[in-house]
Amino acid sequence: MTAAEIERQRTIGVGFGLATFIFWGLAPIYFRQVAWVDPYELLAHRVVWSALVLAPLVILANEMGKVRQALRDGRTLLALAGSTLLISLNWLIFIIAIVSDRLLEVSLGYYLNPLINVLLGLVFLRERMGRLRWLGVALGAIGVANLALRHEGFPWISISLALCFGFYGLIRKQTALGARDGLFLETILLLPLALAFLLWMNAQGTGAFLSAAAPGSDLMLMASGVVTAVPLLWFAAAARRLELATIGVMQYIAPTLQFFLAVLVYGEAFTSVHAVTFVFIWVGVVCFIVGSLMERRA
Repeated sequence: MTAAEIERQRTIGVGFGLATFIFWGLAPIYFRQVAWVDPYELLAHRVVWSALVLAPLVILANEMGKVRQALRDGRTLLALAGSTLLISLNWLIFIIAIVSDRLLEVSLGYYLNPLINVLLGLVFLRERMGRLRWLGVALGAIGVANLALRHEGFPWISISLALCFGFYGLIRKQTALGARDGLFLETILLLPLALAFLLWMNAQGTGAFLSAAAPGSDLMLMASGVVTAVPLLWFAAAARRLELATIGVMQYIAPTLQFFLAVLVYGEAFTSVHAVTFVFIWVGVVCFIVGSLMERRA
């Protein structure tokens, strides 16, 4: 591959990466529009419509053989069962946070996520970490402790989101499936339960789908598949073309946009306690990024 082609692929990767993290940062706007739907029902819709979006893509890519092989491998299937539980919990907590006007805590959780990833890699994968990254993790921990001790109790939404997504990434890191195929299998594992729940809600007359509750409501629910699946496909495309350090820096776009949405658009309270916590988190993130870049260069 020529230098010009390498640069072209990198530019494409940056485009996919920016699209991914901007989309994730603005995704709360969509979930606010469907906040009238029960969170568990919305989670079920995410599963069903994501499976329908991903199925033709997996078939067209001729990857069904890999999917069937994974389903026959007990170890891979067990790992995917664990990752399925974690990603569904992550989605559910995210939805509950958005509909209960706690987007600021979501933002904090995704700022913490890379720091959690480092600790999980240290504990479970025996990865090494330099002093600057240790400082970043320590500052993040101080920020969370400040919020827990001086605010409204333990920030369970932030910690739960970071831990769920951190352990999810740890499990998926050790499976051979890519982002698209892995997510398709996870939705397939959840599909029977999700369909049964939606059919039960409709039988009870409490389901939002086909209820004509609001103009375009059914289309909005169907769009949950696109909102869920498409940015993950973009992320996979970016990850193939960019070094991990670049991806690591870009991932902070999403929580930054969520932060501004929470404070400037949705008017969530941003107290002096929040300010101290976020200063610790932001300085910790800078230490983490600089430390990561220095270690990779070394």
